[in-house]
Amino acid sequence: MKLKTLIDQYINYRRSLGEKIKMGEVYLRLFCRTIGEDILLNKISKKQVSDFLFNKDTITSGWFSKHTALLGFYHYAISRGYINYSPLPIKIPKKLPTFIPYIYSRDELHRIFKFALIYKIKSSWGCIDPYMVRVILILLYCTGLRLSEAISLKIEDVDLNLAIIKIYETKFYKSRLVPFGTELATVLTEYVIWRKRQGSPQNKESPFFINRKKQPIFINTMEYIFKRICKIADIKRMDHIDRHPRMHDLRHTFAVHRLTSWYQEDADVQILLPILSTYMGHTQLSATSIYLTMTNDLLREAGMRFEKYVTGDKR
Repeated sequence: MKLKTLIDQYINYRRSLGEKIKMGEVYLRLFCRTIGEDILLNKISKKQVSDFLFNKDTITSGWFSKHTALLGFYHYAISRGYINYSPLPIKIPKKLPTFIPYIYSRDELHRIFKFALIYKIKSSWGCIDPYMVRVILILLYCTGLRLSEAISLKIEDVDLNLAIIKIYETKFYKSRLVPFGTELATVLTEYVIWRKRQGSPQNKESPFFINRKKQPIFINTMEYIFKRICKIADIKRMDHIDRHPRMHDLRHTFAVHRLTSWYQEDADVQILLPILSTYMGHTQLSATSIYLTMTNDLLREAGMRFEKYVTGDKR
């Protein structure tokens, strides 16, 4: 069978299982263009696969993404009898160190929300009202939403009476309800009133967040604005990691702060962890449990919990 034919078949199969397989498809299509669409599957050599994976002998995170995509594809091909063996390398390079997200302190969050109201950038990037930028950032921190989920919200998705946000089929085709507290409810209520005063569209299917041109907001626009805010607020990493604090780290900060609060409240974190996982839209508990070892504050609270258990301290 030709490579392109089976890749198309494999991608359709994965989608039939409810998967988006976005990045997997990107790498498989790239592999197809690199090797040749019409090549027979059993004619692809180990060297061709190796050359595609290694890309000038450099090991990057992309190597593992490409390998994962090809691993699933070849497992599918072998299980259905299209080939008898996989040309993927047997020896796998050592994985790169896991990137550590930046966890914002309470003071840094205060500065982010403060300077969101006064950021100044070029007009081509300044089409989002600073007040709206601040509301979006507060929403991300208070709920742990992904930025893509927040800017995709419609008016009908935000129920202020029940204090619930409805998220429909975002990452992993998952839908979920996201309850929020009274402080965020106040922020969103004031925003809705402000939004109406701006003459923004009020029909239920209108975007909840729109720019000054009454158009949906783009992710790269918000990310650029956030970089400017961090620069003005003098927020930067002081460790050895090159990547600067990101807007997505507000999601990580939400999770760590929530877990830390539970430890401080002496709550049963092991029972609550799956609830947090569902709340954040994770498909696997491991994606949430990684937060348990993310900050010194969280480790200290966990250590104190263990010490109480060992000593029998009931306080």
